[in-house]
Amino acid sequence: MKKSLVALAVLAASGASFAQSSVTVYGILDLWVGSLDDGATSTTLLDSGGVNTNRWGLKGSEDLGGGLKAHFNLEQAFESDTGAAGDATLAFARQSWVGFSGGFGEVRVGRTTTPFDDISGASDALFDSALSPMYGVGAPNDLFASANYISRPNNTIFYQAPDFGGFSGAISYSLDENAVGAASVTSLNLTYGAGPVAVQLGYQTEDIDNTALLPDDYSVVRLGGSYDFGVAKVMANYGKATSIGNQAGYDATDYQIGADFPVGPVVVVSVSYAKSDDSNPAGVFEESRDGYGIGATYTLSKRTFLYGGYQAVTTETAVGDVDTSLFAVGINHRF
Repeated sequence: MKKSLVALAVLAASGASFAQSSVTVYGILDLWVGSLDDGATSTTLLDSGGVNTNRWGLKGSEDLGGGLKAHFNLEQAFESDTGAAGDATLAFARQSWVGFSGGFGEVRVGRTTTPFDDISGASDALFDSALSPMYGVGAPNDLFASANYISRPNNTIFYQAPDFGGFSGAISYSLDENAVGAASVTSLNLTYGAGPVAVQLGYQTEDIDNTALLPDDYSVVRLGGSYDFGVAKVMANYGKATSIGNQAGYDATDYQIGADFPVGPVVVVSVSYAKSDDSNPAGVFEESRDGYGIGATYTLSKRTFLYGGYQAVTTETAVGDVDTSLFAVGINHRF
């Protein structure tokens, strides 16, 4: 009898604990059809991730009392046109962390986005999508040299500060664990958002461990901002990358300007222009890239929208210009 009472007490306590916990299954399915011209050939494609990377995940939280909560997030990318994993070598390549939150902010430990990545596309027009000229035509050939950074390093300790009158910030450090070729990554951001104004500043540096052939630390900084006039939301950002490929003197400066125009309650039209210029210490030809894009979204429901657009990029090289372009129409559904 006593054992039965103990068992009931344990079950009751467990039930109370479960009542304060939650686990959510979520994801994004994004498919587009269109034409990609890489400067040599034109290919008709049915592909994934026009606006958002396809993903599914599990996230949850538990109320620990006193304003303290425990959280976790497991997330993996996949290709919805083929069913292939985004990274077949990792079970949860996009997110894999556990942490706490409270009045002090939030702490995460594991694999997660860096503070720089969290703000990198915040002021990028064309919905910060594959149609944005900031990313060039046909990733990973990014137009912005400052877009080629480590977005989700392993072994990360991440802290997000709470909001103070619109101001906030985050900092993270990722350990290389003395693994040859791995990078220790330091990243931070400062943000402000109140009313129609939003500003973001991010910085990240990547130290490749024990690699004599890659002696310099790659670093990147980005300043972005936006202002919502109601009839249009104007966005711009500036980025600078130094020691590209971990080689001293190989730098680049980038900028992007664009705007979103709401057209009625369900349509948003967006335009963007971006430019990037490289420099190197040898004085040889310095490559430059510039491009533009135009696109629109049509909202069908809270979870589903249609999109379409066109992007064109010109790359100036030592042997001549290369013109690339992308046309796409697609659907994005969240669950």
